[in-house]
Amino acid sequence: MQTHFTEADRQKPHIQEAERILRTCVHCGFCNATCPTYQLLGDERDGPRGRIYLMKELLESRDDDDQVTEETRLHLDRCLTCQNCETTCPSGVEYHKLLNIGRAEIERRVPRPPADRAQRYALRKMMVEPKRFKALLTLGQTFKPLVPAKLRNKMPAAPVDAGKRPATRHARRMLILEGCVQPGLSPNTNAATARLLDRLGISLSPVSEAGCCGAIDFHLNAQDDGRARMRANIDAWWPHIEQGVEAIVQTASGCGAFIKEYGYMLKDDPAYAEKAKRVSMLAKDIVEILRDEPLESLKVAEPQRLAFHCPCTLQHAQKLNGAVEGVLTKLGFALTPVQDAHLCCGSAGTYSITQPALATQLRDNKLNALEAGNPELIVTANIGCQTHLAGANRTPVRHWIEVVEAALG
Repeated sequence: MQTHFTEADRQKPHIQEAERILRTCVHCGFCNATCPTYQLLGDERDGPRGRIYLMKELLESRDDDDQVTEETRLHLDRCLTCQNCETTCPSGVEYHKLLNIGRAEIERRVPRPPADRAQRYALRKMMVEPKRFKALLTLGQTFKPLVPAKLRNKMPAAPVDAGKRPATRHARRMLILEGCVQPGLSPNTNAATARLLDRLGISLSPVSEAGCCGAIDFHLNAQDDGRARMRANIDAWWPHIEQGVEAIVQTASGCGAFIKEYGYMLKDDPAYAEKAKRVSMLAKDIVEILRDEPLESLKVAEPQRLAFHCPCTLQHAQKLNGAVEGVLTKLGFALTPVQDAHLCCGSAGTYSITQPALATQLRDNKLNALEAGNPELIVTANIGCQTHLAGANRTPVRHWIEVVEAALG
């Protein structure tokens, strides 16, 4: 793809990066074939190729250019950031990195309407602090009929009790990111993970000073706040890293995908670049730990018939497609086939709240595919997908690690 940036523009780091990415695109359009929003809407501007052109025009234009419109923002906002297009692209276009640049640029140049800004600010403040989120969730469950429908459907009636976590007692030690919404929505997920790894001789420890991974702020275009959370987490984890922990484990694939990008997103920060790179190297989804352990020592009593929903952040961002399925099969679970498993369920962080109509269509399509094989249970690897799919009140949805741990008895 040809670009037309001025020499002055080319001195700016974000333009240098955007130009590098743009020049890898060959206009082939293969990306549109696997883009969920293009499939639903049939509009070139709601597919990756069209959005790339919109961002190119945006970045090449002047600040006062009327090409920069709310319509451009609309099509960028509709993107799920699922990275399905990156899995499909034969040229290796790093679309999500360009999207981050484009979204930051349009945010700078075209202020959002007040109501839109207020919604995004409220989402950030409600979700990123675990104690605040849990308190608001409890309040919402108490007065559920008064909660707006698009939030009400995401609240579990009663989360599975977390049970007891094992004491730290093994020579092998790993950290775990507790997350921001997961402790309130599904407190048993991390507890089950700790108990399962304890069986394998690994002690899993949370670090109380570590908070939200930063993805919510970053993807709601508060990118500076997102980077501040990255730095705070690095500071919290660093003493433990120096003491030799093996890994930083995530059970929410969305958090895992984001932490694995710390090194890239802080590469220009002289104080944090090397530390961020190290943290990204240590970040592991729980399946990356389990697949390398002696699973034959685990005896599953009553394996169920499951449909596995592979989140976009696991299969496209982390390139771990098939990993969970392999572990579940090895443990004796029967997995039902899922058609179009590469397509997004519509959760996409806060997308299901900011774009409810599209998210609901995608969710219903995904559930139809997951339920086609008549599973007893749907399992997934990301809390956002879990609550989004469960909100339809159809087949029960759980995190796969909870199901494994419960089946061990």
